[in-house]
Amino acid sequence: MGIVTQIAQLLLSLSILVIFHELGHFTFAKLFKTRVEKFYLFFNPWFSIFKFKKGETEYGIGWIPLGGYVKIAGMIDESMDKEQMKKPPEDYEFRAKPAWQRLLIMLGGVMVNFILAFLIYMAILFVWGEQYLPANQVNAIMVDSLGAEIGLRNGDKIISVNNKEVDKFSDIFTEVLLSNNKTIQVERDGEVVDIELTNEQISEVINHGSPFFSPGIPFYIEKFTEDSPAKEVGMLPGDKIIALDSMPIEYFDEFRTKIGKYKNTEVIITVLRDNAEKDFLVKISEDGLIGAYPKGDITEYYDFETQKYGFFAAIPA
Repeated sequence: MGIVTQIAQLLLSLSILVIFHELGHFTFAKLFKTRVEKFYLFFNPWFSIFKFKKGETEYGIGWIPLGGYVKIAGMIDESMDKEQMKKPPEDYEFRAKPAWQRLLIMLGGVMVNFILAFLIYMAILFVWGEQYLPANQVNAIMVDSLGAEIGLRNGDKIISVNNKEVDKFSDIFTEVLLSNNKTIQVERDGEVVDIELTNEQISEVINHGSPFFSPGIPFYIEKFTEDSPAKEVGMLPGDKIIALDSMPIEYFDEFRTKIGKYKNTEVIITVLRDNAEKDFLVKISEDGLIGAYPKGDITEYYDFETQKYGFFAAIPA
């Protein structure tokens, strides 16, 4: 029953979007006194599930759930009705209207989609607010290859961008991209290190398409793969990996980076279980994996805060 409910919810959501989209075309057509012959949710070759006519327009629901359409007189649309085009244009037809009106009729659906999305996000911010991770809660970051190339290191704590503190962790990436003098101040080994980004590096960041750093999260095991080497030696869900080959491990990404050096070899992995340390000799796979998934929900490790917005404040937000 779960999958049926999900399919029904998907169809309902898409139907609402389709109706609003087609309503955009319909509204501009009516505004410019253009005849709309049909307004349909879903397609209706041969027959309709439901239909009625009001004025000059037939409204209905088709049987193929692949969108919807409005049939505007004097316009080739999804119905591919070309017979009307063989006749001289009438004043009420699409092809008889000025170019700017035809353009607005064609763009009406996209314009409504844009406005609807804007209103939905505005309503979300107004009703529920915006959850965010305070930047000062993240005492260490993990970086990818681009972050390492820029000069960041795993374990760095970002304290400011261009010597200006940032409230939200997610805003650090945006601030780096949009500011003029692009420098990042991090705390590393008890000292403040200033990292300057060149224009070439900023271009790489833009092409990268996503943040080159993330909040560090500890490696608590959530579950195992079927042939997990870690499971075979006795590790359990809830174990926290704290060391690899006697080297302390604080974060999952740190473990993922270092474990690749031990492909096809055995290594001692230390976990914390019930406040006691346990060592396990694990055979690392040829892919550099131990067959364990971490608890990936960042909200389990950090306290997120919620920023509330009034109605008018939600609009620019």
